[in-house]
Amino acid sequence: MDNTKSLPLHKIHVRKREMTANRLHIFIQGIALLALFYYRATTLSRIIQTKESPIIPYILIFGSEIFLTFMWFLHRPAKWRPVKRTPYPERLPGDEKLPRIDVFVCTTDPSKEPSLGVMNTVISAMALDYPTKKIAVYLSDDGGSYVTYEAMKEAWKFAKWWIPFCKKYDVKVRCPEGYFTTAESSFGEFTSSKEYLEDHKEIEERYDEFKEALEKNSVNASSSVSREHPPKIEVINNANGNKWEVINNSSGSSSDSDNNEEMPLLVYVAREKKPSQFHNFKAGAINVLLRVSAIISNAPYFLVLDCDHYCSDPTSARQAMCFYVDPEISPKLAWVQFPQNFHSISDHDIYDGRLHYYWLGFRYFSVVEDTMTSLILHTKGWISVLVDPARKCFLGSCTTSLNDMLVQQTRWSFGLMQIALSKVSPLIYGPLKMSPLQSIFYGSISMDPLYVVPFYGLALIPQICLFYGVPLYPKVSDPFFFVFAFVFLNAQFKFLHDIISNDDPIRTWLYEYRVWMMKSGACYFYATLNAILDKIGMNEADFSLTNKDIDNEQAQRYEKGIYDFQVSARLLAPLCSLYIVNVVAFVIGISRIFCCHSANDLFAQAFISLFGIIVNTHLLEGMIFRQDKGRVSSSISLTSAMISAIILGFGSLIFVY
Repeated sequence: MDNTKSLPLHKIHVRKREMTANRLHIFIQGIALLALFYYRATTLSRIIQTKESPIIPYILIFGSEIFLTFMWFLHRPAKWRPVKRTPYPERLPGDEKLPRIDVFVCTTDPSKEPSLGVMNTVISAMALDYPTKKIAVYLSDDGGSYVTYEAMKEAWKFAKWWIPFCKKYDVKVRCPEGYFTTAESSFGEFTSSKEYLEDHKEIEERYDEFKEALEKNSVNASSSVSREHPPKIEVINNANGNKWEVINNSSGSSSDSDNNEEMPLLVYVAREKKPSQFHNFKAGAINVLLRVSAIISNAPYFLVLDCDHYCSDPTSARQAMCFYVDPEISPKLAWVQFPQNFHSISDHDIYDGRLHYYWLGFRYFSVVEDTMTSLILHTKGWISVLVDPARKCFLGSCTTSLNDMLVQQTRWSFGLMQIALSKVSPLIYGPLKMSPLQSIFYGSISMDPLYVVPFYGLALIPQICLFYGVPLYPKVSDPFFFVFAFVFLNAQFKFLHDIISNDDPIRTWLYEYRVWMMKSGACYFYATLNAILDKIGMNEADFSLTNKDIDNEQAQRYEKGIYDFQVSARLLAPLCSLYIVNVVAFVIGISRIFCCHSANDLFAQAFISLFGIIVNTHLLEGMIFRQDKGRVSSSISLTSAMISAIILGFGSLIFVY
């Protein structure tokens, strides 16, 4: 007797140990922060009455601490009730009862998004462990590039060999590049089979031919991209070039050849582009795919993949279906989300490629269309689920250069600030339409760039005051000094606990701190400024592609944990300037402490400067000690030194009142 029909398709359980630790931290840290604010408020009141100390720097640092606490509060709902969802795809109904799925992949420029990586994503989607006739893969080529179009044809040819091979030997990694570069290509249950070895050798030869064909097609890839081209929609099949034809929705196969019945549908789409028309970036491309797929395959569900995110677990579609076919939640379920994971992360994740701070499913207006879309859907009553299985379902390529990371983060942050400043700002638009915790969480995502405010306040005000010998914090002998120390240390220990709980090495604490500081000092600054200008009509949104073509020298430095400072001066100069300010302030402050015996008064400020110096020693190495190509350029170092001198010179103005 089959008992699978009575068994649940998925389960959810609360991570009680993690939840207890999170809530305890929130409670204790909240009490400590109240004590800190009590000290600040009473001290500020006394300064106003007695004028014993300059009031402006005190107000600025108090404001920075309030703002930082507000940002901390916004991020607490995500920690309040952590859960784990477990799907059971083996309990799904038979293949004949599974719904159709359309897979959407978007690309633009083959010179920045190499065809080999994009086609690996396409092929991995075609090879999903799902009924072949119920999968359709659509590639949106916004560049209208003949390189991408020809690569699609080659992908089709190779997939006709690859998909049967995967099904015959139950291959677990169905991205060809992933398969041939992992141990699975050498070890598996069929390793001793002569037939397997012969088939493996043949498929490897076919893959080499496939790569050679793509390499030949990719000559002058950048010149193949067009900003103005007519629409083009074509089903890729054995005919290799016939114009697209409407597919019978009931059968899902083309009339071109009987062989197509064994292959998923593969469609190339290049929407019309004109420089004079605004095309809404990736959201526009996906909406075009929705309209095209509605005519051709008309699947009720669709899977959206970044062009460099291949399907690592062939059962991912079936895992998602465990939620979609559940009658209890399916009527209100908008999307199933899998976290972003990456295969190219080195042991030294210096650019925070794991994206621990994000769980971001299309609406226009913002360059982060996924966040905007999910916000609107949630406010309309739809729900979503996040699935994070032990075996990662999708793996992508993370940025391996500092410049790409900063550019990418600036773009994302700009989009988030667009949402925060819009009429659908989560903290204003959300509370009446979804739960308070959900509204606050969306607020934390959209307002993340505002970390720039407390960051600059804490990176400059204590240091300027230390430079001029003005205390801002309690004396070491004051009991309230230990309140400030506790708040700082408790936050660090919780951060470290989260890292260890995630099975990451302790050095991740340092790398993520550096990335947060670099984002706050550069990305968040420009993103917030541009979002404000955009709001008043003085700036236009831009979508800059992250380069996914790997530079060998940069990749080698990344693998060794060495930062590559070949970065735009606009992004790097603020970071170097802040570092120099901290170094100078610390040196002068230490001199004052020893000469004037003022350690009791200035210890906290000296420690803040020292903390910033130690965490960001990579900037010191780049400016002073390194001589390789990836060092900080002399012009940026000189510019930063001049900016630092101006900051410290004019810093005395905050002591006027």
